[in-house]
Amino acid sequence: MSTIAGDVKPLGDKAISRTANRIIAVLLMVIPLSQIALDAYTPALPQMAIDFGASNALVQNTVTAYMLGLSIAFIPVGLISDAVGRKRVLLIGLGILAATSIGCALAVNLTELLVLRFVQGIGAAACLLLAAAIAADCFRGAKLVSVLGLCGAAWGSAPVFAPALGGFVVQLGSWRMVFAVLAVLAIAVALLVIRALPETLRPDLRSPIDLRAALRVLGAALRHRLFLTYVVMFGLIGAAQMVFGVVGPFLYQTKLGFSPAAYGLIALIVGVANLVGELGCGALAQRTTTHRLAVGAWAVFSAGALTLLISAEVVGLSALIITVGAALALVGIGVLDPQSKGLAMGVFSRNIGLIGGLVNTCCYLIVAAAMALMAYLPEESAAPLGWLYLGVCVVFAGLLAASVVLRRGAYGSRSAS
Repeated sequence: MSTIAGDVKPLGDKAISRTANRIIAVLLMVIPLSQIALDAYTPALPQMAIDFGASNALVQNTVTAYMLGLSIAFIPVGLISDAVGRKRVLLIGLGILAATSIGCALAVNLTELLVLRFVQGIGAAACLLLAAAIAADCFRGAKLVSVLGLCGAAWGSAPVFAPALGGFVVQLGSWRMVFAVLAVLAIAVALLVIRALPETLRPDLRSPIDLRAALRVLGAALRHRLFLTYVVMFGLIGAAQMVFGVVGPFLYQTKLGFSPAAYGLIALIVGVANLVGELGCGALAQRTTTHRLAVGAWAVFSAGALTLLISAEVVGLSALIITVGAALALVGIGVLDPQSKGLAMGVFSRNIGLIGGLVNTCCYLIVAAAMALMAYLPEESAAPLGWLYLGVCVVFAGLLAASVVLRRGAYGSRSAS
């Protein structure tokens, strides 16, 4: 008889299936909140600048403050959740998200809003990190990759639909109403967690908060070559996933003369392509081998990169070809993103929260480096984006091949012992 991680008594197959499905359903509600809080209010930035009498750049720092809070919280949140359990820390994070959303809706000046957005990012980090940690508590191997694929699809749907929803809310009311809606969502999800989510971290797998022990765990993880290989793969794919959002507006609006609304439609098409990839990973992870799925997705990603690169040299700026190339790339990225994260999270069976925090922190550092690189590259054509994607494809292929060798070596060592 098998057990779900948080259950004390053995469960029958039907009970396991019901519990697993309930956990997955809750995770699909939790994980998009971190991205909704980032994307839903972006259509309101111009209105916020007018209301506060501030520059656009200063108002945009509310996004930076949120990302900063998100980035610094991953490892502490993971460390605490490994000690006291997932559910309690997740509820605290949802509480912070709800409270700061109410505070943002009532903010009287920009300084107050910046501070609240920073704290809000800390709460959002719990949603993003603990969804993956809970999945890793309950599932292993292909099933974990499949569940993370579904979670990735839920997370990836937020930047597709949240700006449209936010724009609608702003049109009907104001930017303050966007934060009020976010507070209601956070409270509703918290009630769902209280009622439907069991504690998934067994007491025997908990690790008391010990900074020296945590540093040893992090050090051991950073010396684990297979883990590092998967982490870099995940970071590269995460960077490729996000960089289109930085380059796209300049290509379509500045160079091709598209209106913001028309570009929004293009972003929706590319976002749906990414969502298809995430869903495809969830559906295919248990029907084929990890290696075959990765190679197939890599081939689609490479086709998109080559389309962007070759068309830039042969055709020049073409909205249709850029959209097709970006959509192909994002389909492949959508498969590779949850797969590489699942592989990284599956290397260790203890300290999953702390390890998950390390995975996310490394990913965001790689994403930040890629964003900085793209900021300095010319935006006259799709060639820089194509070259970046092609470079990621080449490095990813090398890392994938290295992971196969390292995994075989690990299995060989176990067999020999």
